[in-house]
Amino acid sequence: MTVPPLPQDFLRLPVAHRALHDTAQGRPENSRAAIRAAIEAGYAIEIDLQPSADGVPLVFHDYDLSRLTEARGPVRDLTAAEAGRVPLGHGDGEGIPTLAEVLDLVAGRVPLLVEIKDQDGALGPDVGPLEAATAAALAGYAGPVAVMSFNPHSVAEMARLAPDLPRGLVTDRFEAADWPVPADRRAALREIPDFDRVGAAFISHQAKDLGRGRVQDLRRAGVPVLCWTIRSPQAEADARRLADNVTFERYLAALPA
Repeated sequence: MTVPPLPQDFLRLPVAHRALHDTAQGRPENSRAAIRAAIEAGYAIEIDLQPSADGVPLVFHDYDLSRLTEARGPVRDLTAAEAGRVPLGHGDGEGIPTLAEVLDLVAGRVPLLVEIKDQDGALGPDVGPLEAATAAALAGYAGPVAVMSFNPHSVAEMARLAPDLPRGLVTDRFEAADWPVPADRRAALREIPDFDRVGAAFISHQAKDLGRGRVQDLRRAGVPVLCWTIRSPQAEADARRLADNVTFERYLAALPA
């Protein structure tokens, strides 16, 4: 299996988590305003994808609308057009964007790291439609872009659909409080057993768990290790001793000179 390498700009530029969001400045998570701010500042951008009712990738983190908008219910129950009319909270009235709209907005000016949210519910094999729609949207995109997911099956599907697209695994301690999946599945995922199988080029690991042996073994083997989510300069300094780049929010990470 061909493993496309992660472009170096993903290691050079700090990655703005869900774009450069700041609700006090009218920039909600994954909003156009937050994306424009990240581009202007020169940061790489991380975004999240959920599917719409009509199969369009929406740039939205949560499965439910209630935390990020004044609406209620699953985001996947809305068509893309309906989602576009749901204002993001603390914003300027803009609705939920599609991946295609974000690609047009970024237009290759900064690296774009795309997380495909798990649709199986248990990080299992029930995947496919969102990955296919994502691959179609990214076909022909000329800028630096990579995809990733907590679900190894999703990453394997992206390898099948878009073999030339850099891909990685989002990895974690997989604690029971955060992941309502069987204990044996969580224990297995902690050790990142699918890295080679899915043709991953990198991982993005939970910052508090960067010292895990498997993570550092991959890094010593030359695998780029990103991490999430860094929220202070001190946390960034600590993480950079064990990772190659950071995904940050709530402060401005230092850019390279």
